[in-house]
Amino acid sequence: MILCFDIGGSWIKSAVARSADDIAIGDKHPTPLEDFAAFADILKAKLDGLPERPQCVAISMTGVVDPDSGVITCANIPCIDQRRLAGDLEARLGVPVLVANDADCFVLAEAGQGAGRNNRIVLGIILGSGVGGGLVVDGRLANAAGGFAGEWGHGPIIAQAAGDPPVAIPAYPCTCGQKGCVNTVGGARGLERLHGLIHGVDLPSTEIVAGWEADEPNATRTVDVYVDLLSSPLALAINITGATIVPAGGGLANSAALLTEIDKTVRNRILRRFDRPLIVRAQCDIEPGLVGAAMLGLEHIRNGVEH
Repeated sequence: MILCFDIGGSWIKSAVARSADDIAIGDKHPTPLEDFAAFADILKAKLDGLPERPQCVAISMTGVVDPDSGVITCANIPCIDQRRLAGDLEARLGVPVLVANDADCFVLAEAGQGAGRNNRIVLGIILGSGVGGGLVVDGRLANAAGGFAGEWGHGPIIAQAAGDPPVAIPAYPCTCGQKGCVNTVGGARGLERLHGLIHGVDLPSTEIVAGWEADEPNATRTVDVYVDLLSSPLALAINITGATIVPAGGGLANSAALLTEIDKTVRNRILRRFDRPLIVRAQCDIEPGLVGAAMLGLEHIRNGVEH
């Protein structure tokens, strides 16, 4: 049995997994942001309430873990930022603790139970408020011990001009400390930023996408620039990883038409030619973070994998 958590800046969600097909979703609690003892106590209370001792605790969460030091960087939850979180929680809970980035758990869930089933190499992408990703190869995370594999949203590679006719694109500063990352223009906030740049009008991403789907000229221009900017870095990520399926999650992925447009453009920019959709909507809709954490824990138990 595995005790699973999906932890973000707002909620700590829980589940108990006995197999890939037996994952019982539990309750949720507000995330303590400033008090690590209170944070750990929520996990401890859930563990103590189980009828038996779990073999491990598996956690999907915002932030990234340095694979060498085990230190997590998580600005959203200050009380765990720069902690060796797995070790600190193991000392408090008394069982092995696995910690993985939420995007990594998303792609684990998609590879095991979603759109990535029966594919050896699955690149999962998040088109949410920003851009994230993870990589699974032969059913395992490429960076099982923590790290940054699949994080195609970062690196100073965004084009200086995009669209037809071209629009000059500033090298916007990114939350990672660099400038010109895909993350600065590729998520919902980036789409809104582009619309403001091109038209001088502030609109929510949902209205921009709806306008594009209705052939509104300004929204159509913005999405043309957006798709052009996004597609080349994504094509490069697919070429490098050899992914044969790219499940997409996050708010922007809710637009089937937008995913189809991105898919069409990306498939024209990669080396390998596919006669089927490559970028598809994620299928594991129910708590993919918890499902991914369960997959992480089950693999650990099955293979004795060190994380």
